[in-house]
Amino acid sequence: MMKNILFLFFPLLLLASACRQEGKDTKEVLHINLPEGLETTDPAFAKNKNIMWLVHQLYNTLVQTDSSLQIRPSLAKSWDVSADGRCYTFHLRTDVYFQDNAAFPQGKGRRLTANDVVYSFRRITDPQTASSGAWIFNGKIPADSGFVALDDSTFRLRLLQPFHPIFGILSMPYCSIVAHEAVEKYGKDFRRHPCGSGPFSLKYWDEGQVLILMKNPRYFEKDSLGHSLPYLDAVKFTFVDSKATEFLLFSQGQLDVMNDVDISYKDELLTRTGALKKEFRGKIVLEKHTYLNTEYLGILVDSSNTLVKHAPLRLQKIRLAINEGFDRDRMMKYLRNNIGVPAHAGFVPEGLPSFDAAKVKGYRYDPAHARQLLAEAGFPNGKGLPVIRLYSSEQYADLTNYIAGQLQETGIPVQVEIQQISMLREMAAKSQAAFFRANWIADYPDAESFLTCFYGKNPAPPNYTRFSDPQFDRLYEQALAAEQDSVRYHLYREMDRIILREAPIVPLYYDQSIRFLHLWVKGLKNNGLNMLELRHARIVK
Repeated sequence: MMKNILFLFFPLLLLASACRQEGKDTKEVLHINLPEGLETTDPAFAKNKNIMWLVHQLYNTLVQTDSSLQIRPSLAKSWDVSADGRCYTFHLRTDVYFQDNAAFPQGKGRRLTANDVVYSFRRITDPQTASSGAWIFNGKIPADSGFVALDDSTFRLRLLQPFHPIFGILSMPYCSIVAHEAVEKYGKDFRRHPCGSGPFSLKYWDEGQVLILMKNPRYFEKDSLGHSLPYLDAVKFTFVDSKATEFLLFSQGQLDVMNDVDISYKDELLTRTGALKKEFRGKIVLEKHTYLNTEYLGILVDSSNTLVKHAPLRLQKIRLAINEGFDRDRMMKYLRNNIGVPAHAGFVPEGLPSFDAAKVKGYRYDPAHARQLLAEAGFPNGKGLPVIRLYSSEQYADLTNYIAGQLQETGIPVQVEIQQISMLREMAAKSQAAFFRANWIADYPDAESFLTCFYGKNPAPPNYTRFSDPQFDRLYEQALAAEQDSVRYHLYREMDRIILREAPIVPLYYDQSIRFLHLWVKGLKNNGLNMLELRHARIVK
């Protein structure tokens, strides 16, 4: 079936392009599909990609990240930081209005103020909200004076201790500013009635079928020439869960954008090196971008856990042998079409400013040294080494089976066991899996978002391996208080080297986001957080 769809793909591209050129639509409408569906538009529950993508269109945060992952103004036009690094004073724009909504008198959106910031942040931390983002301020702010509105346009954030990545946290969709009138009016149904200040507002939502956003005519941002943003008149999201059907819709021109590439047809579209195949060049556009996501194998190292006490993975040299016992480059070429970069450095991924593969040297395929490590651990050529179970989800079965096969050749017997992704996450969170496939996506563009996974005082999540090292913890705490980037980056690299030395993980690859666009789509930007950025997007016929 998929081969038949691919056979039709090329002529359909020509037909779609011609139809678009002949059509004289006066409105710019972008069509995009979200096969994973959408649960809510409430920023307090922006826990996955699709929710974050929608929230980003509907709401604004105090600060935002640009295409280079630098912090830029958004609702806050400027800010001041106290000498001790514990007090942040944000000066808000005075030309920002909430979208029109029935929650307001006469349905007319009012001006956004500092009190809305206080309300939104308190709502996240309120146990009654049960926000999946409640953790972002945990242990960071005083309970009674963390959020203060000094006046309508001045908001103050107080921290218990200096925490440099706070700007990254404030740029997260969780920190979107909502209108209390809408939350109070709609109650639990607020998930379907968003009210923000973003570039688009919700027009229609038939759950599981279609969602339509319309341009917000009162949006405050302008481009470099003074033209109002966004350029698009509307965005139509569909929720077709079949990747094959999504592919067909894209080939017919019914979708303007297709995110990701399914394993079932990646070899038809992409070369082994990850480039668009010759027959599709000039007909569609392939865009790849660094994505702050590290794919890895986690190893439980809590010596008090019964799964660890007598297991071979308790031995550092076995963990190191696993890291050197398979070929990451070959894995990426033949299983991923080089979508992503082999993880030859640490846990912190390529794309962050502190990343430096020359200073944080990871693992290379070295079966001879891996066998030497096995012998030093008391298992020459793997003799006497019990089978090690590697838990994975079905989506990554090909990857984990490849690794298991190569480790077997090295002398390390690994057996892959497939679990549902929800069960696998639960097992890892409860320390019930000694060896498991996982990934970690940056919550904000700072290496601390990755290194927090190994801070000894953190539970699981994020410390799924239950790693604990006094030297690492000391460096982590020093980094949080460091004011100079150069000092903090040095500490980050020191911590990453400790992770490589102790090997509670097996880094696999640093991910890339991938999108296919029709030629008429312009200005669709991306960054390392893989956020859907539509403010500058256009449909140019």
